[in-house]
Amino acid sequence: MKKKIIIPLLLILAVILILLYRNSNRTQVNSDIIVSPKTGQFIVSITTTGELQAKNSTEIRGPVTSRRARIYDMKILRLVPEGTVVDSGDFVASLDRSDLENRIKDMELAIQKSESQYEQAKLDCTLTLANARNELINLEYALEERLLLKDQAIYEAPSVARQAEIDYDKAVRALEQAKANYKTKVQQAIAKMSEVDSDLRKNRNEYQEFVKLMKEFTIYAPEKGMVIYKRDWNGRKITEGSTISAWDPTIATLPDLSVMQSMTYVSEVDIQKVKTGMPVRIGLDADPSKHLTGFITAIANIGEQRPNSDSKVFEVEIEINEADSTLRPAMTTSNTIIIASVDSALYIPLEAYHAKNGLSFVYKITGYGTVVKQEVITGLKNENEIIVTKGLEPDDKIFLSIPENHENLEIAALQD
Repeated sequence: MKKKIIIPLLLILAVILILLYRNSNRTQVNSDIIVSPKTGQFIVSITTTGELQAKNSTEIRGPVTSRRARIYDMKILRLVPEGTVVDSGDFVASLDRSDLENRIKDMELAIQKSESQYEQAKLDCTLTLANARNELINLEYALEERLLLKDQAIYEAPSVARQAEIDYDKAVRALEQAKANYKTKVQQAIAKMSEVDSDLRKNRNEYQEFVKLMKEFTIYAPEKGMVIYKRDWNGRKITEGSTISAWDPTIATLPDLSVMQSMTYVSEVDIQKVKTGMPVRIGLDADPSKHLTGFITAIANIGEQRPNSDSKVFEVEIEINEADSTLRPAMTTSNTIIIASVDSALYIPLEAYHAKNGLSFVYKITGYGTVVKQEVITGLKNENEIIVTKGLEPDDKIFLSIPENHENLEIAALQD
């Protein structure tokens, strides 16, 4: 009877000792977070925030010839609200005309002065040529007199005849010289009148250009569409009170909403991963239930410092595949750029992955309840997870954190 009792007790004691021995090499896991590897599609991506804009649009521009009037900056006095749907020829904006009005007044004075100079030059030339013609007539009479005296002197003494001949020759030369001078004076008069006439026509043409330019300070829509304000170099929208430049007089655009794109910025740390043609998943902040797709069409070659950004970023254009009538310029988007994708993979959280002395491993619970450092081979990783290509199975249990006594745990090396 005692033997029957002692044998089971010994067996129970042996089991307890075995369990105690195992527990000496076993870490407490009750307080740790245990997870299993996941399987399925694995995506490496970059998430950015973007803003919608039309791929193609028509610019609404102010005066493009204002530099001829020496007007380089123009202030917007009136501007229709953004989002206004306009038809071709509808009013869009008006600009401050005060500088141009002053230019026109100055040009009116310049025209008056040129007209006065023209009349004065005409009178001067008329008087000069009239005097020259009178001089020619007088010289012709003088020549005729010298001819008569020469003819009469043949009956006089030789010295008197010779003097009469000399006086005649002088009269001939004086008339010929006067005729040559008259031709020169005519040419001078023509040149002078041409100069003052050119100045007058130039001032009149500029005046007409300024009057025509005045009409361009009222801006109308070139075609039908929705008015979207243009942004300046600093990213601020051009509105009433803003100033536009003569080198870039664009005030707003009329976007073609049939093809939209999201303009986003990628940090200099990630830009090397981004390539044109990469697929993008696009979400709308205004409608979280709507999901769109797109692809990268252009990447800036030079980075820029954006407001509220500590590092340089690169502009990236993403064309949207779907045509959606609800999409509007300036809507905010969340863009997930797909860098790489594996259709079927086994992956774990980054918190569960460890590396030391060239060894990649996880803390895995074996089938006996003990914990080991399981060597693994990994693949792609994203911001949260990493692929394990060898060393784990979907049903394995691993630690998210470092367990107790981790330095004493055995290493379960991979088998070749």
